[in-house]
Amino acid sequence: MRTLLLALLLAGSLSAQRHKLNINTETPEGQALQQIGQETDDAKKLAGFEKFLQDYPKSENLAWVYSQIQPMYVKASQPDKAIDIGEKLIALDPGDLEASLATLKAAEAKKDPDLVRKWSNTAAQIAGKELAAKKPDDEEEDEWKKHLDYVKQVNNYAEYTLDSMALQTTDARKRLELIEALYDRNPQSQYMAQLLPAAAQSLDQINDPDRGIAFAEKILAKDPNNDQMLLIAANAYSQKAKDPDKIISYSGKLAEVINSKPKPEGVSDTDWENRKKVITCLAHYFPGKIYYTQKKWGPADKELRAALTLVESNAALKPEVLFLLADSNYRLENAAEALKYFQQCAAIKSRYQAQAAKNVTVIKSQYRAVK
Repeated sequence: MRTLLLALLLAGSLSAQRHKLNINTETPEGQALQQIGQETDDAKKLAGFEKFLQDYPKSENLAWVYSQIQPMYVKASQPDKAIDIGEKLIALDPGDLEASLATLKAAEAKKDPDLVRKWSNTAAQIAGKELAAKKPDDEEEDEWKKHLDYVKQVNNYAEYTLDSMALQTTDARKRLELIEALYDRNPQSQYMAQLLPAAAQSLDQINDPDRGIAFAEKILAKDPNNDQMLLIAANAYSQKAKDPDKIISYSGKLAEVINSKPKPEGVSDTDWENRKKVITCLAHYFPGKIYYTQKKWGPADKELRAALTLVESNAALKPEVLFLLADSNYRLENAAEALKYFQQCAAIKSRYQAQAAKNVTVIKSQYRAVK
């Protein structure tokens, strides 16, 4: 994908047409440019351009010189200098699509997520304006079509760089920023399908409920059946212990979606069934815990029982579900059920173990008929 895109972009380069060169060979400046143009060695030509910029910093040919020197810096693996030239070119001509593309490639070479995001956005913004523009009266139809094809390729490449950088970076927050930048630009991008799982993983790593809520609800506004984002939203609200109605709503929708969703291609039947069990368990656990904190013992009992049937694969969650379920039944005066679940909880090493064991003793003393 990358090689093909680059080949197409290089084939459609517009830099030669973008900035015009005006040489007066009767002046020292013109003679310097003429001499550089006759140079066949790339390193010497680059050195010549650099000297020209020192000698003639206010030349009318400044933009043209920048447009020549920038790809040389990219080719010479000097991305910092290429980016600096890109900044200067865009300052001179905010609509310079070729400069934004070359600067984006330099940012990629540096593997800098912030710079890739910045220059991908710049290239996309310029491309968007070009695509929305009317054909100039003096432009041939075929040439205009070629121009638009090139602009579309740049726009697609700008999306690709966000995808590529997001999958490369190890910084979860930077990865999320790249994914969000692409989603904000084009929710229907061909790259979003593979990036949303990466976004979910990033949110899990940074463990920031507010960030999780903001990102998930942005996606759910356009895709209300996205099970990954429903899970993130329900979990994030649960972590914050706020908006109980949203926790219950998202959890109910999550259970509905995951159990009606077809098995994704490439996923084994066993793995899919296990994933459905885990997610369905959480979809009952979240509202069960909310009902418990609200002292709605009946609804809590119902949801937590449903979670318990699916919790075997989650050793960290099982003791809590057992404890909350036991206590809910105790409050409902279902002593036998409460004792059973407290006993099961007391048999598992966890932060609930000691209290569960004490509660077993209390129930046995209060209800002597219960064993």
